Amino acid sequence: MEMALETINRMMRDCALCPRRCHADRTSGKTGFCGEGAEVAAARAALHFWEEPCICGNRGSGAVFFSGCNLQCVFCQNHDIALGKRGRGLSLERLSRIFLELQEKGAVNINLVTAGHFLPQVCLALQMAKSTGLTIPVVYNSSGYENVSSLHMLEGLVDIYLPDLKYRSPQLSALYSHAPDYFEAASSAIAEMFRQVGRPVLSPDSGLMEKGVIVRHLLLPGCAGDSKRILRYLHDTYGNDIYVSIMNQYTPLAHLKRMPEFARSSLTRPVTEEEYARVLDFADRIGIEKGYMQEGGTAAESFIPAFDGEGL
Repeated sequence: MEMALETINRMMRDCALCPRRCHADRTSGKTGFCGEGAEVAAARAALHFWEEPCICGNRGSGAVFFSGCNLQCVFCQNHDIALGKRGRGLSLERLSRIFLELQEKGAVNINLVTAGHFLPQVCLALQMAKSTGLTIPVVYNSSGYENVSSLHMLEGLVDIYLPDLKYRSPQLSALYSHAPDYFEAASSAIAEMFRQVGRPVLSPDSGLMEKGVIVRHLLLPGCAGDSKRILRYLHDTYGNDIYVSIMNQYTPLAHLKRMPEFARSSLTRPVTEEEYARVLDFADRIGIEKGYMQEGGTAAESFIPAFDGEGL
């Protein structure tokens, strides 16, 4: 879909990009749930080495971390940027140039991290970059909480989709992400992502993904049962036509202990080795073959990049 400034302004005047459909007039300085206006804002643009191996390789993924979020999970590792506390405004010309600069630095792809609430602007910036020399694959890195109609804008612009599928339970998604409709929205979004890019294609030389879908699932402490339901759904629906990344890097952040509703919950502790092993065993039993797991003590704030404006 070719994007134009007139279309962007129309969408921003009555924003319904994500499942929350806030209908905020973001052109007048109002914000919806994501906390962002009409100007693109980002907190970091740099080579990133903490993605799955087929995404970052040896040279790094060119990750652009956008400010704001339409989900704002209570346990978010990137809560400062998700709440819009970090970041600076960018013109579309500058954003387009950032994509090209990351390519010049050796990035193996452009990695759009939580860009859904700026989707029309990002599409236009990608079109501009592709018309002036951007050739590496584009990764859309998402919470999964997307509207299918909005994802249509990305068709032909994105090569690799990297969505989360966080919850099967509406109770959990309501409690932790204020989104009881999360699974309904995210499962539909992933189906659209798969329709667009299809089965995974990896370079036989580098092992890097050139096209395809990797669904991430972060195991939450005390929620192994919900994780198994997510994995069962993914395998029953897609078999081994997608990759599944099962993550144990949940990091209990200090602010949760200051929130009365979570101070005594399992969110204040890491995932145990036994919990993670049970989920991995389940994935193996049901036949998931194309998957990633994490090893060692990954629950650490070292996974949280510095949102210091680098590369902007």
